[in-house]
Amino acid sequence: MSIRILAPEVASQIAAGEVVERPASVVKELVENALDAGCAALSVTVRDAGRSLIEVADNGGGIPAAELALAVERHATSKLQNANDLFQIGTLGFRGEALASIGSVSRMTITSRTADAPAGARVRVEAGIVGPVEPIGAPQGTVVRVEDLFFNVPARLKFLKQDVTERRAIDGLLSRYALAYPQVRFRFVSDATPVLQTSGDGDRRAILASLYGVDVARQMLEVLAEEDGLRLNGYISPAALTRSNRKEITFFINGRWVSDTPLTQAILQAYHTLLMVGRFPLTALFLEIDPEEVDVNVHPAKAEVRFRNQDRVFSFVQRSARRALLAYSPVPSMPPAQNLWGGSSASGSPFSATSGQGIGLEWGIAHDAVNTEGELQTPQTGAVPQETTQHSAFSNLPLLRLVGQIGASYLVAEGPDGLYLIDQHAAHERILFEKLMLQRAQQHIPAQTLLTPEVVHLPPASAALIQENLPVLQRFGFDVEPFGPGTFQVRAMPVLFSGSDPAAALRALVEDFEEDESPLQNEIEAKVAGRVCKRLAVKAGQALSPDEQRALLDNLEACESPRTCPHGRPTMIHLSVDVLERQFGRRGAR
Repeated sequence: MSIRILAPEVASQIAAGEVVERPASVVKELVENALDAGCAALSVTVRDAGRSLIEVADNGGGIPAAELALAVERHATSKLQNANDLFQIGTLGFRGEALASIGSVSRMTITSRTADAPAGARVRVEAGIVGPVEPIGAPQGTVVRVEDLFFNVPARLKFLKQDVTERRAIDGLLSRYALAYPQVRFRFVSDATPVLQTSGDGDRRAILASLYGVDVARQMLEVLAEEDGLRLNGYISPAALTRSNRKEITFFINGRWVSDTPLTQAILQAYHTLLMVGRFPLTALFLEIDPEEVDVNVHPAKAEVRFRNQDRVFSFVQRSARRALLAYSPVPSMPPAQNLWGGSSASGSPFSATSGQGIGLEWGIAHDAVNTEGELQTPQTGAVPQETTQHSAFSNLPLLRLVGQIGASYLVAEGPDGLYLIDQHAAHERILFEKLMLQRAQQHIPAQTLLTPEVVHLPPASAALIQENLPVLQRFGFDVEPFGPGTFQVRAMPVLFSGSDPAAALRALVEDFEEDESPLQNEIEAKVAGRVCKRLAVKAGQALSPDEQRALLDNLEACESPRTCPHGRPTMIHLSVDVLERQFGRRGAR
């Protein structure tokens, strides 16, 4: 078969396939063009999930009539001058392909007027064929009307999802851009039904309220962090507010929505040990970075980026989110009607923090707590900032009085606000984990030499993983050395685990030394610590003496995150006095 040049219409449709994947792709390109034009108001109208109509109107700078025909040509753009500009892109669009690609697979009409023009101009493009430019009356700005998407490539229509799915994709896209540009007034209408309306007053939390509800918006924690040319702001959900998938993890980089796996992983690692398995946070984060430090020209849809120093950005995002999580989180407040312990507080309850219901429309915004070295200030590493002391009850439990043990598995304790059932295994996991990680942070994990070294036999693959990660084990106080093919000798263990089975600990470690582990060494170590603590913690079904029960409860009260084990499972169940009275039919809610 001989080589030949593709026909222009075929080449344009191939190129369009990289940019115009679905109706949401059209909306994205047109919205980004409108934002690049400096608009203050933006309206999106769709019909039949974008199949029959997509119209994006803005009040931006507009396109001069003399350049309107050129704007729909391939590789025509006002945003790049030379190749060097590719490495310092400050706009959302830059390739000059969007309008040409959309016009090649639809019937597109562009109407535009600049501020200094007496009238507007209009051009029509059908299946890539550009019509003449016509004068027309129009307000300042640009209106792009896309009709009959994929009418000339019916095969593409077959790959579109159901209307509800396509509409959801458009809705999600516009919701994210509304959050990223709160100073722009967004309006979205689908099949004559208003779906989204923002005020454009710059209040991002108000947009959160319109998208997710007032209650969710009140609970969201604000992130504000800056470090060496990196700036992160936005909102993340507290550990109690989660979703069943990752779709609500939103990242913008220099105003551009991206789907970046390493950044998503950084957020998930910030929540490490705080979430239940299979639960994911809700985030809206906006990273600002020097354009020269990020390459956005690595994906046809500009959905992925490449950082010059990925590990630095990864670590910065993770630390910033973790600080906000540990420093701020709403705590349910108790009614001031009763204080069972006779103590006094501003609220009449040991919970002095304000609940989401008591925050009001001023929201209760959270800021980062950072010391001069950029590290989190916690009770272990520094003082909690004055403005965050009202939230300290999130980390600490109320004063609890031990009642006893039931089922050789659960501790029963009385608090000022009701009854607490504590899972002794999960609680001990949390205690061991925080003690071990604190010792690790202080670079001093006491080790105890075993009277008789323990010999452990492992399968070849497991042995290779242990061999590769011997330095990690050493940093945790384990003295492990090879003792033949597939065999290791455990000579010492951390004092914290004295009396535990060394072989069980080593086999537990194998489960977390996997090839797809996170790039941050400290995260690997945290997972290792969590696994070991799980295996060596006191088990369900193990009877504890009264002194052991009291010690367990006291140690749990001293933990930074006492309400979950390192794997996100709850350590306790709380039954309020109000719930107990309802169950016994004594009276209604107080």
